[in-house]
Amino acid sequence: MWKIAVGFVLFAALALFIIFKAGDKVDMQGESGNPTEAHAESASATAAEKAPASLPAATAAASAIPAVDPAALSASK
Repeated sequence: MWKIAVGFVLFAALALFIIFKAGDKVDMQGESGNPTEAHAESASATAAEKAPASLPAATAAASAIPAVDPAALSASK
């Protein structure tokens, strides 16, 4: 038990030392890239999915999903 307490104190001391040495230079924002870059990539990917070439694949995928019978759902209640 004492080893856990000593480990915690050492870890906390190391963390405080690093924080105080860094001062106001610590960046807590995570990935600080261009925020519009990711949105532009996803928008172009969405536009590519909506292209007419992808329609046959989409209709084939939709026809593979079985239809749900509303009567069967109400009978199980």
